[in-house]
Amino acid sequence: MFLDKAKIYVKGGDGGDGLVAFRREKYVPEGGPGGGDGGNGGDVIFRVEEGLRTLIDFRYQKHFKADRGIKGRNKSQHGANAEDMIVKVPPGTVVIDDDTQEILADLTRHGQEVVVAKGGRGGRGNTRFATANNPAPEVAENGEEGVERWLVLELKVMADVGLVGFPSVGKSTLLSVVSAAQPKIGAYHFTTLTPNLGVVDVGDGRSFVMADLPGLIEGAHQGVGLGHEFLRHVERTRIIVHVIDMAGTEGRDPFDDWLKINDELKLYNAKLEGRPQIVAANKMDMPDAEENLAAFASRLAEINPEVLIKPISAVTKDGVQELLYKVADLLVTIPEMPLVEDLVDLSERKVYKLEAKDDEDYIIRRDNEDFVVESPSIEKLIKRTNFSTQESITRFARILRKKGIDQALRDRGAKDGQTVRIGDFEFEFVERE
Repeated sequence: MFLDKAKIYVKGGDGGDGLVAFRREKYVPEGGPGGGDGGNGGDVIFRVEEGLRTLIDFRYQKHFKADRGIKGRNKSQHGANAEDMIVKVPPGTVVIDDDTQEILADLTRHGQEVVVAKGGRGGRGNTRFATANNPAPEVAENGEEGVERWLVLELKVMADVGLVGFPSVGKSTLLSVVSAAQPKIGAYHFTTLTPNLGVVDVGDGRSFVMADLPGLIEGAHQGVGLGHEFLRHVERTRIIVHVIDMAGTEGRDPFDDWLKINDELKLYNAKLEGRPQIVAANKMDMPDAEENLAAFASRLAEINPEVLIKPISAVTKDGVQELLYKVADLLVTIPEMPLVEDLVDLSERKVYKLEAKDDEDYIIRRDNEDFVVESPSIEKLIKRTNFSTQESITRFARILRKKGIDQALRDRGAKDGQTVRIGDFEFEFVERE
């Protein structure tokens, strides 16, 4: 089964918690704090695997969660970092954030990697909080939560040559006679529902990958027929072989077929108009094919004389070898990477940006009698604070005062005993005496 689109959930591993501990070895008087930091959570990493051709594995497994880091240990020992989770994807996979629709990565080369869900940092142990004024702190941080998100994976078939054309013009038959591929062939439209790939041996030591792509119909760029399910695969091909039913066996005019298919390609992606194209004039063994070919060549020469026409018969194999030679010659002159893609591999580029710290990154609003403080940085602080010790609570309150939140609540009318909510955390406002 060919699967070229999947939606999955990924989550980086949570960081391990820091530890509150004290050194109690013999001959170490007043040993001081000895709690180690927690280990970092594992990342979820996509890696391109050359042997894969579809996204079928993601039909059965849709959730990918990396392991969390190990908790810190005594004697200032750092908890172990969790191993990264490697998820193998086929070449041609585009990774899209489902919430923002942002393209995160465009994976095309074997071994290429991108981190799609970063693991959380480990929490600091109490060793890190020792100061001259507080040499034995009972404060440690919880591990940071890993990034979680829903992703949409879209596969664009990686092939050197893509066969395009109306349904039932002989694309599948051509692929079956030039390669070992065995696509389903039938005397009705849309026999081919998914792309078929085959390795073509030209016979002189050269070879290339050819894709038989589902048939196009008018309006495909708007999703008519198989529409976008087909067109996105054309973007990855280096050469387009446009198969035309030159005998007009279904009553259509071959030149009109050529115009309509090229219009659909251009409307879907304007850059496809400049993609190298060879016209495979198929079914030349049928009546009227020679007359239609002469008329086709004459009209095409008026519009685009650079397009090469190769008369063939996929059934009798006449002209097929000459077509393969021409395709192989043309491939030598074209870069291996598709020219149409504007996507950037974010994993290979780092942008460093200095952002000023804003100590007032919060909003205070009323909710009936309660107060609500909205602040991503404070919500993150809450998740990393271990409220099981009084010293951690005191530290948290001190940070809120330093940010000016206490005074801001008073200015908004907060009174002793009123409820204040920050994220999922809720507490009472207490006036200091």
